[in-house]
Amino acid sequence: MLTRLWLTGYRSWELSTHGEDDPKITVIKYSLKNALVPLLDDGLRWVITGGELGCEQWGAQVALSLKPQYPDLQVAVMLPFADFGHQWNEDNQGRLQQLISQVDFSQATSSAPYQSPQQLSGYTRFMLHHTDGALLVYDPEFEGKPRFAYQGAQAESSRRDYPVSLITMPDLEEAARDWSENQANEQF
Repeated sequence: MLTRLWLTGYRSWELSTHGEDDPKITVIKYSLKNALVPLLDDGLRWVITGGELGCEQWGAQVALSLKPQYPDLQVAVMLPFADFGHQWNEDNQGRLQQLISQVDFSQATSSAPYQSPQQLSGYTRFMLHHTDGALLVYDPEFEGKPRFAYQGAQAESSRRDYPVSLITMPDLEEAARDWSENQANEQF
């Protein structure tokens, strides 16, 4: 049974989102919610994500918004190193700190500040070993940073029962149509 899910995906800049009110973010959150609800109905207990700007932070926000309907749900934000996000602008640093203050658990997988790509590999190994499956907003036809998580999750699924679900670009296009129809129906 899937009880601990690794949620990751594209960074905001990879999706060309601009500001928190970008309609693309609404569609991505809608897609994430639609993917999470059936898993929660089937016993998902933890959504574990990172702190990256983009799908990870949006995924944590969606999971937090589902807690009233799923009070047993726990949300964790794991960071790959101690000073994660320190180079971001003040607004983005503030967003990360606010998110961390809202989740049930947050920790860095390496207690040192960033020193080498080995910390990122260690982070991926940690996430794979502490989850039962992965949900990625990722399309192999549109490579980006999530490629490494996807490759790791695929390798893990060849070693054990580790389901890997993708929300691809066609899935997002379908979700955008769905969301638009729902909005139109609510106005009548």
